[in-house]
Amino acid sequence: MTLRVMTWNVRTGGGDRLPAIIEVVRAARPDILALQELRDFHRYDQSRMRSFAGAVEMVPHLARSVLGQPVAVLVRAPLRILRTASVTWRLHHAAAVVDVATGSGPVRVVSTHLNPFWPYRRMREARWLAARYFSDRALMMGDMNGLDPHGDHTEVLAALPSLYRRRHLGPDGKADTGALEAFATAGFTDLWRAVGEGPGETVPTTGLRGPEFGSTRLDYVLAGPALARRARTMRVIRGGSAEHASDHYPVVAELEA
Repeated sequence: MTLRVMTWNVRTGGGDRLPAIIEVVRAARPDILALQELRDFHRYDQSRMRSFAGAVEMVPHLARSVLGQPVAVLVRAPLRILRTASVTWRLHHAAAVVDVATGSGPVRVVSTHLNPFWPYRRMREARWLAARYFSDRALMMGDMNGLDPHGDHTEVLAALPSLYRRRHLGPDGKADTGALEAFATAGFTDLWRAVGEGPGETVPTTGLRGPEFGSTRLDYVLAGPALARRARTMRVIRGGSAEHASDHYPVVAELEA
């Protein structure tokens, strides 16, 4: 079977943009969906989470955050959730972990959102997540807030105001890529590097541009070796409601699983 996975930072819970977010998810119809920045989705017995999940016809697992915002993994039938876990305090935001039953065996899915402010803490979060959740059939998805180690980020960083540039600079003043290097060292493959198609930048969208972003890639689908070998396509969803539903574009990958 083809497994379609999607990750998206929907920006502070979506607010009045939720109908547009739902429209994009329905059109993409992912089998597994990782979401970040789900502000207030945990309130009132997760009523907003349950409403959203019903609208996109998926089953959710939400992980709350002590400091930041919740994240979630949603799964579409006939896939089944076998086990769930949450990381609520080791990260600036959170991580939602779901073991999903597929035709070729379980897949471990992690939706996470790494520290947006401090490169060293971001790297430590990535190192911890990789050590805890890496496996041959793992998917680590989300807003990593980190730069691709293989890219040239000179122009993008130079154009940012200093307040936001420092979020992406190491102690040596060079572009910080430590978080993604930590995942790669652990054995994860960046699927965009393997099978990405078209422009890869995931921020900012045309409708919600802000001074904190240059045109770059912050959202990733990372796979363990067995799943990386099965990856077929990956693309950034652009156009239509995706241009104003969030400040991040959603990312979709397809694997044979």
